[in-house]
Amino acid sequence: MSHDLSLDFAPLPAAKAGTIVIYVEQDGVPEGEAKSVWDKTGKDFAAIAKSVGFSGKPGHMIDLVAPPNLACDRLLVLGRGKNGALDALSAWTDRGGSLMAKLEATRTRSASVILDEPGLEPRRVAELAAGAKLRRYRFDKYRTTPPENGPEAMSVTFVLKETGGLDDAVADRMAVVEGTLMARTLVNEPANVLGPVEFAGIANRLSDLGITVETLTPEDMADHGMGALLAVAQGSERPARLVVMQWRGGNPDAAPLAFIGKGVVFDTGGISIKPAANMEDMKGDMGGAAAVTGLMKTLALRKAKVNAVGVIGLVENMADGRSYRPGDIVTAMSGKTIEIVNTDAEGRLVLADALWYTQERFRPRLMVDLATLTGAALVALGHDHAALFCEDDATADKLFAAGQETGEKLWRMPFGQAYEKLIESRFADIKNSGGRKAGSITAAHFLRHFVNGVPWAHIDIAGTAFGANPSETNASWATGYGVAVLDRFIRDHGEGERT
Repeated sequence: MSHDLSLDFAPLPAAKAGTIVIYVEQDGVPEGEAKSVWDKTGKDFAAIAKSVGFSGKPGHMIDLVAPPNLACDRLLVLGRGKNGALDALSAWTDRGGSLMAKLEATRTRSASVILDEPGLEPRRVAELAAGAKLRRYRFDKYRTTPPENGPEAMSVTFVLKETGGLDDAVADRMAVVEGTLMARTLVNEPANVLGPVEFAGIANRLSDLGITVETLTPEDMADHGMGALLAVAQGSERPARLVVMQWRGGNPDAAPLAFIGKGVVFDTGGISIKPAANMEDMKGDMGGAAAVTGLMKTLALRKAKVNAVGVIGLVENMADGRSYRPGDIVTAMSGKTIEIVNTDAEGRLVLADALWYTQERFRPRLMVDLATLTGAALVALGHDHAALFCEDDATADKLFAAGQETGEKLWRMPFGQAYEKLIESRFADIKNSGGRKAGSITAAHFLRHFVNGVPWAHIDIAGTAFGANPSETNASWATGYGVAVLDRFIRDHGEGERT
């Protein structure tokens, strides 16, 4: 939901607009086209900058309303920081988000943004546009009246020296934006609207983009022996679904990359019921499934040269007379028996069967699962990093680098035999929780029992999928975390059948 934002790109000279935006380097003065625009006002730049404390740092702004001799309503001068400060692509994304925040704060309806910096590559302009689009997103579809001072329709034109190659760069980057915004919307939707069946229906629409989509019903899953996933779902009146999405953009004979998402559309905790405080946030417990679905959309939109599989397990964890109980023993698709010691440790049960099904059917060259799995990950890393578990150093390094480049950061966590002992069961092969200590680590150890030797990484996004403070590129409760980092990983190491 971008609230009628239109983006355009045009060559210099600057077009007339309601608002003209120029950038000034830190401790510098307007140069090039920015100087030409400023000089028309006839004002002393140094004097005005001093009076408002403007030094060109990122976030600094001079706002001239009805500037003389310019055919515009206002002139915004924004700080771009020091040369070299924007070397990272994610810094350009943040810059675009900051730009949009300034335009919204000034109630701009139409803007021309002057970009005549030397050596400005199309991909950096694309990041700028992506940041603006991401920041513009709002989820207010259920408001019967628009919020006071809410966003209005806006058009933004980026005015550049050269526009060659820009269309392809922007389209490529916007594919990632569209996947991220899809993930945000799925997480933001209330659980009474978005149940397992409804989520599966949305995923099925990706077939319009060339993705093959299959949906397994509870009967299908029972035939496969998915006793762990179905145990979580049995307390809800809303039937579970397992959705399989396939994008075939690579060599037909190449093994796919597989991405598996936890999709608990609402998590009460079951019989081990959660405290009432903030339980409404558990509508976002399907953030992993949302990210996988958004990623598959991105791959299709940009026609990625890779074979990829997305598998999402969709359930609702409710307390009911039919619910599974602490003390129950269930049998996963792998044949492994699981003692249930906490019905609020449910996401790993969903993933256990989804992971086993994926490796058995597709024999992927790598599996990556994403899940809002443990509060322990949030306690350890806050909202800034997701927890990465991966036993292969090379894969872990590649995922970490992708996180640094996209701003969807990861921090590697350990495995170890001492943690494995915490999930040993007295009555079954394994138990579904090791208790509060090292909770995110023991959860990863649990999942490792169901990958069957396939190369695998687990990403716990409990702290990054929703609830963070607004950032430069997100003013929404849901973040869409996971789409950008995995798309970057695929671009760098997955396409062309590289490993």
